[in-house]
Amino acid sequence: MNMQQAEAGLAPPAAAIRATRAIFLVSGIGMASWAPMVPYAKARLGLDDAQLGLVLLAFGGGSMFSMPLVGMLAHRFGNRRVIAVAGLLLCLAIPLLALAPTALALAAALVYFGACLGAVDVAMNAHAVEVERHAGRVLMSGFHGLFSVGGLAGAAAMSGLLACHLPLVTCAGAIAVLLALIVLALRRGLLPDVQDSGAPALPFRLPGGLVLLLGLLCFVSFLAEGSMLDWSAVLLRDVRGFPAAYSSAGYACFSTAMAIGRLSGDRAVGRLGPVFAVRLGAASAAAGFLLAALAPWPPLALAGFVLIGLGASNIVPVMFSAAGRLPGTPPAISLATTTALGYAGLLSGPALIGFLAHASNLPIALAAVAGLLLLVAAAAGIVRPR
Repeated sequence: MNMQQAEAGLAPPAAAIRATRAIFLVSGIGMASWAPMVPYAKARLGLDDAQLGLVLLAFGGGSMFSMPLVGMLAHRFGNRRVIAVAGLLLCLAIPLLALAPTALALAAALVYFGACLGAVDVAMNAHAVEVERHAGRVLMSGFHGLFSVGGLAGAAAMSGLLACHLPLVTCAGAIAVLLALIVLALRRGLLPDVQDSGAPALPFRLPGGLVLLLGLLCFVSFLAEGSMLDWSAVLLRDVRGFPAAYSSAGYACFSTAMAIGRLSGDRAVGRLGPVFAVRLGAASAAAGFLLAALAPWPPLALAGFVLIGLGASNIVPVMFSAAGRLPGTPPAISLATTTALGYAGLLSGPALIGFLAHASNLPIALAAVAGLLLLVAAAAGIVRPR
């Protein structure tokens, strides 16, 4: 597609949309492939829970470190190049996680793995904003839905390979080769790197104003998602009396509802508009948190998790689209800031909930998340197209 077509708002080739969906799928598979390897790494290296927790911090640190740098690189060299290079480097990282011989080596591999995932995350979202702009329609929720599908597929594929009693390195290598082939195949479908003729290639600097506010709202949204991963099973087991074997039912309800919400989210956001979609979604997620935290009947708690997944599913995609459309700031840089603040919520949020639960109790701590989500609903006007 030439520049005249793009400026006229014509839809990009179908290949560009397919390629963007594919890189979101790759990112989801790549990240989820690590989860089944964690117990193997713990046993192989003889780590206790505290040591493993410290090592796992390296993953988030690598992501947080790379995002600002990638915003600058994507603005200077283009999203397509960053996606291709970072995607291939991500494939190299997966076998390293299986080969790390010491805790220090595993921490270094996780820093590298997190940095590659963070790079792909920023560049693919910036590219998705360009695809949306050229297509003239909402696509971001569907892209993020493919990331959720990739997460489910990656964990299932790695677990399936391990269940066949293949060596861990062989399983990791098979996933890496598959992802590398996908990255090489999708590169040609990505949009050509487009720069505004009047936009100078500025070095990265932290944007202010609306970008930071969007980032703070993403912080809350990611915090809510992270709390489901870390605290839903604890709530069901310790507060609602679920047997330990079934305590993961809450997270299963949440993640399934989120995947469904994102795969159907483009149509919903198109009909409702981004402002009302965020407002309704944040209010629904807040209601879900209150239901899960306070309802005495266990099935109502599970219904709360479903409501959280559906409500939260489209908040972050709409926020990312809004960040990429802000005037005066290159999309890659604004998305780097927004994504980094969002990841900060994902990483620090569960710990903050733990501190609050220790000072009071877990239902009150989760009810506080509902209050934060109501603030997101109140600030939803920030995503209005400009």
